[in-house]
Amino acid sequence: MSYYLLEETIKPCTAEELHSRTDRQYVAVLTTPEWAGERERFDMGIELEPDAGNIHNTKAEVNYDSLTGTFLLPDRENLTERDFRFAFALDEKGIVFIDDSGQAERMIQTIRRTKRWRAPSLERFLYDFLEQIVDHDLAIMERYEVELNRIEDEILATQGQGDLARVNEIRSDIRELLVHYEQIIDMTQELEENENGFFSEENLRYIHLFMNLMARRHDSAISLRDYTMQVRDLHNAQLEVRQNRIMTLLTVVTTIFMPLTLIAGWYGMNFRYMPELEWRAGYPAVIAVSVAVVIFCLILFKKNKWL
Repeated sequence: MSYYLLEETIKPCTAEELHSRTDRQYVAVLTTPEWAGERERFDMGIELEPDAGNIHNTKAEVNYDSLTGTFLLPDRENLTERDFRFAFALDEKGIVFIDDSGQAERMIQTIRRTKRWRAPSLERFLYDFLEQIVDHDLAIMERYEVELNRIEDEILATQGQGDLARVNEIRSDIRELLVHYEQIIDMTQELEENENGFFSEENLRYIHLFMNLMARRHDSAISLRDYTMQVRDLHNAQLEVRQNRIMTLLTVVTTIFMPLTLIAGWYGMNFRYMPELEWRAGYPAVIAVSVAVVIFCLILFKKNKWL
């Protein structure tokens, strides 16, 4: 278990100091068994007990005298396969994370290393904590956009031979991010409501700032998802163009050989009184007519831009 007071930075403290200091808000990180043994000391009016072992989404729920919720954070290194899950409970005195994964502690340590506050508050801590969740997402989306640009160029250069499987993987990752963002936005709206009055009106601006940040991230993810659909449509369009060219070529070849087939069939009947059968120049004449037909067809197709 870890205990911290919110001062100019996050200051480690003991459990006794945390519960005795009423002039500072706090942050605590406990495992599920530790929370079961310590929850009464935090004196939160919890009706909906946070369960770190049964987490399916990111959400916040208002209790009579507290606010509880859960985090389900996709691992940015593997968005569709791995995630981090932990719960939280907060009131006007501070916030407790119930975390068996260690992710909440890692995020708090990052804030300790990188943040110093002129006016420390629970709202400012929540802003910095929540910002960490999406801090690197813009870089991830920029990397995906560069990759999609490369695949789009490959599709145009090779007439539909781009890596469509990779486009589908990126689209799946973006879909995971969008679901995650929508859940965070819903949770932030619960914080913004401030139904229990845990946050001061002045410090609610931090919640508003984070809501605006999430709206921008959500819009960026939607734009990138639409881009993946455009790349996929381009891939399909290039395949259709390629198939149309093949069909055009086959149609031209078939059209050229149709009169030749007629000539061959006509003179293949071998009727007894066909005058051309005894004609010495008959064979060269048929060859000449066949060549003339091919040349005529090629000129006609070229003139009409069918070739």
